Amino acid sequence: MSTTNSFKPTLGLFDATMVVAGSMIGSGIFIVSADITRNVGSAGWLIAVWLITGFMTLTAALSYGELSAMFPKAGGQYVYLKESYNPLVGFLYGWSFFSVIQTGTIAAVGVAFCKFAGYFFPSLELTDANILVSLGSIHIYTAQLVSIVLIVFLTYINTRGVKGGKLIQTTFTVTKLLSLFGLIVFGLIMAKGDVWHANWTNAWHMQTLTAGADGTPTSTIIMPLIGAAAVGAIAASMVGSIFSSDAWNNVTFIAGEIKNPKRNIGLSLFMGTMIVSLIYIATNLMYLSVLPLHDIAFAKADRVAVAASNVIFGDAGTYVIAIMIMISTFGCNNGLILAGARVYYTMAQDGLFFKKAGTLNKNAVPGWALWAQCIVASLLCLSGKYGDLLDMVSFIVVIFYVLTIGGIFILRKKMPDAERPYKAFGYPVLPAIYMLMGSAFCVMLIIYKPQFTWPGLIITLIGIPLYYIAVSSSKKTD
Repeated sequence: MSTTNSFKPTLGLFDATMVVAGSMIGSGIFIVSADITRNVGSAGWLIAVWLITGFMTLTAALSYGELSAMFPKAGGQYVYLKESYNPLVGFLYGWSFFSVIQTGTIAAVGVAFCKFAGYFFPSLELTDANILVSLGSIHIYTAQLVSIVLIVFLTYINTRGVKGGKLIQTTFTVTKLLSLFGLIVFGLIMAKGDVWHANWTNAWHMQTLTAGADGTPTSTIIMPLIGAAAVGAIAASMVGSIFSSDAWNNVTFIAGEIKNPKRNIGLSLFMGTMIVSLIYIATNLMYLSVLPLHDIAFAKADRVAVAASNVIFGDAGTYVIAIMIMISTFGCNNGLILAGARVYYTMAQDGLFFKKAGTLNKNAVPGWALWAQCIVASLLCLSGKYGDLLDMVSFIVVIFYVLTIGGIFILRKKMPDAERPYKAFGYPVLPAIYMLMGSAFCVMLIIYKPQFTWPGLIITLIGIPLYYIAVSSSKKTD
């Protein structure tokens, strides 16, 4: 296949904003509020967790604006870490990104699409009746194979050029934003005054909600609210909200294909994260207006949106939400697939990844890198361990965000005279606040949820010997 040597800037501000919003909204907002509610046990703290997450996401996005304007080229966060620290730190991010962060998210979102398609096609439900192959403890379901077909299809579309991916991204993101907005509006119209009042009684009374043997709620009070146990509960809750709000930085990976990237990347980060954060908070307020707190915490299979939709639309509500999630996850995966391969392309250009990943095909996209990403994501689909891997890597994702924002302080000293078309909003206060909050989140996970920390750390540290192998191989090739 013939190749080209440079990306084509074809994405405008609206397209870039749709990449930000579309990559953020997958299936999380429809599900994770159940676990958050079980951890914090009150309406006030449920909304507080989403507010804290929204503040952190928006602050990080505003800070990334400075970095994206300084380095408006493909690779995004990998480039920022490499320039701020050294190539090893950049590689460790890229390795984690390829092995779990991006590929694991693609796998999880793909299977989520099939799980909700199961409402229409029972053969896609993850039940014993739909097991195709059993290999010891590993079971392969029809849904996993269909999710692989979905990933392959979207990868193929994106190898045909950025315009096809842009069309899918814009169409599906606009559709799911309007659908979520409609769900919120209908939910608030159908709001039940008694339910709302009951949920907001003792709204700041933090407690752990558990269900008794008969399904009735029991609770363990966590006191005082400012104590370590309360902070641990908030940190555990934020695993879900941060996962649901992640991938906003995907737009930085495709900087080489964005028109006027020095301006448009920063603006798209701000607008996309603001839109999604407001929708997430409004969605949770809608949940609280139609569902008792217990029903949010113990929704069947954690599908809070399905429970709320059943109240709003009756029996048809299940199918309304299923269609919404299928639209949401389809568009989300397209954005993840489109953006991820640009990181491997830039790493290969630096001699730190497979050489073929550093080439563009005749459609000016990194075709080989796209297919490599597709293969790893497909394997993770088959493993059935993508959900576990994503939980494990939440810790690492936030560490890299903290390091990247810390890079702003480093680059201000290292490159004081560098052109900065846009400077981080609220510098140095807001970036410093994010770093403190992100670090506190990681420390609390180490203390209270170690199972979410050490596996992700091990995956990242495996990248150290791989880095030196890659550097050695690159020198021999030179």
